[in-house]
Amino acid sequence: MGRRVAITGLGVLSPLGNDVDELLSQLTAGKSAIQRLDVPRNERLRTPIGAPVVFDGAAHFDAARCRMLDRVSQLALMAAGQAVRHAGVDFASELRSRCGVSVGCSMGGVTTTDEAYFNVYGEGSDRVQPFNILAGMNNAPASWIGIEYGLTGPNLTYSTACSSSAVALGEAARRVQSGDVDVMVAGGAEAPLTFGVLRAWEAMRTLAAADAVDPGASCRPFSKNRTGLVIGEGAAFVVLEEWQHALARGARIHAELSGYGLTSDVAHITRPTAPGQADAMRAALRSAALSAEDIDYINAHGTATVQNDAVETAAIKEVFGARAYSIPVSSTKSMHGHLLGAAGALEFVISVACLTREVIPPTLHLNAPDPACDLDYVAEGARTGTPLRAVMSNSFAFGGTNAVLIAKTAAGTQPG
Repeated sequence: MGRRVAITGLGVLSPLGNDVDELLSQLTAGKSAIQRLDVPRNERLRTPIGAPVVFDGAAHFDAARCRMLDRVSQLALMAAGQAVRHAGVDFASELRSRCGVSVGCSMGGVTTTDEAYFNVYGEGSDRVQPFNILAGMNNAPASWIGIEYGLTGPNLTYSTACSSSAVALGEAARRVQSGDVDVMVAGGAEAPLTFGVLRAWEAMRTLAAADAVDPGASCRPFSKNRTGLVIGEGAAFVVLEEWQHALARGARIHAELSGYGLTSDVAHITRPTAPGQADAMRAALRSAALSAEDIDYINAHGTATVQNDAVETAAIKEVFGARAYSIPVSSTKSMHGHLLGAAGALEFVISVACLTREVIPPTLHLNAPDPACDLDYVAEGARTGTPLRAVMSNSFAFGGTNAVLIAKTAAGTQPG
């Protein structure tokens, strides 16, 4: 068994708030951030809804730097900075070659590339900004974080569609466990709310139809009347440390990243399989040295597509057996939308916050029970004051990469 992995810092910029406390407060209150989008050319979209972050990069970065930073990198830098401050880690006193960055990002700087393509192809302009490649590349968020803190250890970017940041967290934990590093800043970022990206997703026919009365009710995971996913944006990061390293510097350990399971579906590039998802959950349990009896809450992938929700439900039953019916399962995507490559990191941060605050968030808009989805989805509203020992966060992706993370309580292990 490798070294233990402590979670010492959390940071988010999300559709439901730009710090962890606000995020969890909004989730507990059952608030939806899904809304009609104000994006260029949105009149050409069939379903112009999404879950945006309230954030203006110009208020945080000077004009020269903003020109080099796509929105995805701006979000990543801000969320990573939160996590670093929350952890209280001073990299000036660390051996920086033993500190690294691990980021999941599915689409990269699409605001930059979308605008560039429109200028070149749509308007026939030959003018292209000189920083377009640097701003648009998938590894830009990780690179900027490494530069920000002078971290000379591994700097890694994972792009496995909707499981990207869950993979980034799991692989970062493995580097800590193996002894390669002492500290990793790990998470995910995505800023896909552009006309070109949204139009492409519409063409796949996987996006939800906008609710005629309330756009915020458009995402209905596990409900019989679900119609698809709603795309969101944001960034979420954690600071992962070797356990003894964290204790030695007097850090507060919020939880332990104890389990990581990684498998691949190979049946179809977009169709999930229950056996593949189940194998990832089992692998995470083995990694954490836990049994099915030890998991007290599952943050589901729960995209609100017809296929995913039924398959994930079947996979949970396959792993947990009869106990599946007594484990609270919720999809917070019903409130913050699907952050694509950043979804896994955001939902893991939510899971850790639930663990430490004894809260289970609801699945909103589940008003039409589906016989194929018959677990406890916390449809009635959040549950508070619920002791949790270990929580599981599921992330399943187009392309077939299934990633599952487990966090367990750090009670009784704080420095004196």
